[in-house]
Amino acid sequence: MFTGIIEELGTVAAIEPRAAGSRLTIRCRAVLADAAEGSSIAVNGACLTALALTSDTFSADLAPETLARTNLGELRAGSRVNLERPVTPATRLSGHIVQGHVDATGELVALKPLGDGNWWLKIRVPAELDRYLVHKGSITIDGVSLTIAGIESGAPESGVIVSVTIIPHTYANTTVGSAKPGSRLNIEADVLAKHIEKLLASRE
Repeated sequence: MFTGIIEELGTVAAIEPRAAGSRLTIRCRAVLADAAEGSSIAVNGACLTALALTSDTFSADLAPETLARTNLGELRAGSRVNLERPVTPATRLSGHIVQGHVDATGELVALKPLGDGNWWLKIRVPAELDRYLVHKGSITIDGVSLTIAGIESGAPESGVIVSVTIIPHTYANTTVGSAKPGSRLNIEADVLAKHIEKLLASRE
């Protein structure tokens, strides 16, 4: 489990296609401080298993499902990625409960300055996730825990436009600030909403 509070920006050292999936190697430091073979590390919000650790790199195998559901297959050597270690029982839950299980990717529509280093981000999210999105609720975008500030529902085929405010710290310390219109960003909806939906459906 994660919180969506990014600890470090890593850099892709290599991505190697394989017969089924790919192997991703990332250069970083902070998230390796207490990592061991088999540790979980969230990369752009996707929970991966760390392998082949060195003093400044780790590798992870990307299954075909991961490549299909996330933006990790679009990474290239030199790409920056958001990194977070899983929480411990003593960790403050500064963001929200993030599983690292990406639901889908969304398309960045706009990233506009609001002044004083703040930004307004608009992202098009698949319509099937609309039922998990509420005003002032939580959403994870590329591994970053964010608060929904606006929802615009349109035709089902066009998806839902979700707006969030990006504060200066988030803009400077995550990959969100470097995203461009048209970029695919990983989306994870709040898992609590999914559980509530299933419980209510079973009662009906």
